[in-house]
Order: sequence, then structure tokens, then C-alpha cells
Amino acid sequence: MGGFFGVAAKEDCVFDLFFGTDYHSHLGTRRAGMAVYSKEEGYNRAIHNIENAPFRTKFDKDVNEMRGNLGIGCISDFEPQPLMVRSHHGTYAITTVGKINNTDAIIKDLFAKGHSHFLEMSGGDINATELVAAIVNQKDNLVEGIQYAQEIIEGSMTLLIMTPKGIYAARDKMGRTPVAVGKKEGAYCVSFESFAYLNLGYQPVRELGPGEIAVVTPEGVRTLVQPGKDMKICTFLWVYYGYPSSSYEGISVEKMRYQCGAKLAERDHVKPDIVAGVPDSGTAHAVGYANRSGIPFSRPFIKYTPTWPRSFMPTIQTQRNLIAKMKLIPVHDLIQDQSLLLIDDSIVRGTQLRETTEFLYQSGAKEVHIRPACPPLLYGCKYLNFSRSSSEMDLITRRVIKEMEQEDRQIDLKNYVDPDTPEYEEMVGRIGRQLNFTTLQFQRLDDMIESVGIGRDKLCTYCWDGTQ
Repeated sequence: MGGFFGVAAKEDCVFDLFFGTDYHSHLGTRRAGMAVYSKEEGYNRAIHNIENAPFRTKFDKDVNEMRGNLGIGCISDFEPQPLMVRSHHGTYAITTVGKINNTDAIIKDLFAKGHSHFLEMSGGDINATELVAAIVNQKDNLVEGIQYAQEIIEGSMTLLIMTPKGIYAARDKMGRTPVAVGKKEGAYCVSFESFAYLNLGYQPVRELGPGEIAVVTPEGVRTLVQPGKDMKICTFLWVYYGYPSSSYEGISVEKMRYQCGAKLAERDHVKPDIVAGVPDSGTAHAVGYANRSGIPFSRPFIKYTPTWPRSFMPTIQTQRNLIAKMKLIPVHDLIQDQSLLLIDDSIVRGTQLRETTEFLYQSGAKEVHIRPACPPLLYGCKYLNFSRSSSEMDLITRRVIKEMEQEDRQIDLKNYVDPDTPEYEEMVGRIGRQLNFTTLQFQRLDDMIESVGIGRDKLCTYCWDGTQ
């Protein structure tokens, strides 16, 4: 994943760009960058590795040296960006958020059209943002190029392109990721997270619609390509990835999580002593559960954050598991002899939650009931880089179903989507036993969608039900 922030101001924009970009640090762990433009000094850009230090630390020197009235910044989970590109469109800076599933086919087509080349990153991958720029450059103007990129890319693509004339903001054609617009006197901004500009004095204007392309200048935001009617915004933004203070399509992340937790409580029958959330994304769901059930909310373990920022999370899964465990500190007086109901945003591999549960038992817990805030994940995401897992077999649901298949069972995945089937019940039971939970009960898809409050036809639920 990743996040972005763009500013077009009559005065210098670097202060706003710096803090607006920093407010996206929860969306990426590896690279960050800022690019600015002014008539006097032209373009200036900085990219840094943020794996072992937060954005503010790495860019503190740059922010004091950069000057410009136009700027774009990004936090990236993978490729270095923004990139500076010189083409027949002139020089521009570009940053992207999305996923390209047909990279090889696009590159093959570009090679067939002429003597193109791409710089390989370590590991042999092509920078996705560089590839998007190459696609855009196939057309006679930037708007046609952006439309062409969104047309041929399989997956999703939201992007910002900064030219001397302004910032072109383009939301994915199906609106899978958001683009929010803010304004204050003498400046406009565009942002992945809608809260990122509030403390900088901006007021919300609106969100771009699916496929909409707009140009942002200090004078305003002008639509160049009207939005489409169909939308498939990612539901996981509310469940997990979005920051609590953000909102998408007018729906508050924090409020949705309260409603989601309340739905879990309405269908539950266990009577634990306390309700707790796995920090941080499970906490709001647990508050909603506690408020609806009347069972006290408590914090039986605390995340140690002073020296373990979100940005310090290695990409190697075994290291992630170890660090996730090291972050959590038990409060034994709240665990000893207690029956706990624990809410996490989701269960993916199950490794971390199993270790957390074992750690609670070792700390004296009598029972640990697990309530994920979303349904079982059955399909790897095709549209966003939430996880760079190489196989759907990383999902504990698919591993359990594979075990059933090896027992000469006939497997139809649709039966494991429906929570009212015996197949679903058996899958959940096996997962609970493997992970050593006292009980396990997932959120229902219909309840989760109702918690968001947007029509199901406008939400992407692919990772849960395989519906495109």
C-alpha cells in the first residue's frame, strides 16, 4: 500500500507538504519522498528509506532546503517515489498507489512499440510508478495518458502528476482507493487520508469520484474527466487500513468500527469478564462491542510505541511476527484468572494471534475468545497491495480447506463463504482449534457491510467472497 499528499499554494507549500505526507506514515513502511516545484528554482526532490526511522526524522533536513508552491509527497510500501520524468509532455513528477497485475504484458507491449527501457530495482522488479509514467507517455497529452493507463492496468491505479501548471489528481477507475480535496485561503490540497490536512488549516471540499481526473492549482480544483457511475471502494479501509480519524465516502472509520463491534456483540452468546482489542486496529471494534454488550472494556496488554513506530516493520514475515510480539506488554493484574474476549481486525496467517493467545494463557488467562472484525479471508487481494503474499496458501483459511481436500472432501469455496453452511462451521472450528482459541466467531459479511452503511454494490468484498 501507500499514501500521498499534494499541495498547490500561492505561497511556499513545503511546510504543509511535509506534515501532510507525514500523516500517511501508517500506510507504508519502506520508502518516502517529496517533490516540489517553483518558477524560480524549478523542480527539487528527495527520497529516503524509512524502514528504521520515521518520515519526520529522515526529511527534517530536506524540508529546510526545499522551496516551492507546488508539491507532492508519498509514503510507499515498496517502490521509491515520486519519480521525476522528462518526456514529450515536458518534465513532471509522479506518484502512484495501486497494484498492477499485468506488468509483464504491458512491458512486452511497450517494447514492441519502440526501444523503451526500464530501470530494474534490486530483485529484478520494475518500479510500478515508472511503468505508469511510460504508459502515460504513449499518448499526446497527460489526461489521455492517464486514462489509457487506467484502462489497460489490471488491478487498480490512483495517481498524482505534478507539472508547472498544477497537480493532476486521478482516482482509480473503480474508486478502490480515495482522493480527498481540501482548501484554505490561498491553497488547495489532495490527500489519500481525509484527516491529513485538518490540522494544517484546510477545510474539506469533496472526494474525487471513481475515475475522475482533476487538476489542482492554487486557485481551485477543476474536473477534466467526469467520474464514472460504478464504484468498488475497498472495505478493508474501514475495517483495518484506514486511520481512525479518517473518513471515506463520508463514512467515519472510527464510527464504522464501533458499529462493527456492536454487530459482533449482538450475535454473541459468551459472557467473558472483559472485552479487549488487539492494539491498535482492534481497539475501536472492541469499544463498540463493550458498549453494546455491557461487558467492561479493558487493556490487558499495551503496545510499547516510544521506540517501535509503525514504520519499523520488516517485510520478512518471520521478523514481523517477532517484532509484533515484542511490542505487546502484558498487564498481569488484568489477565490473571480472567475470561477474555479479544477482537482483532482480521485473521490472515494466524501466527501473530496464536502467539498472542498463548502469551495470554501464560500470563494466567482462563479463557481467550477471539472475534475477528471481518469475515474469514478466502482470497488474496487482486486490487491493492495490502499484502505481498506470494500464495493464497498463506491464508489460514486456505490451509485448513486444503487439509479437508486432502481428506478426499469435495471442495466448493462458495460453501466456505456462507456463514450458515456446515462447511463454514467446520472451517471455523478447525481454525479455532489450530490456534488454541477457547471459541472463535468471525464477523458476518452482511453485518460488516451494514456497519459501513454503503450499498454492497459500491464496496469491494473480493477477499472475503471472491466477488469482483
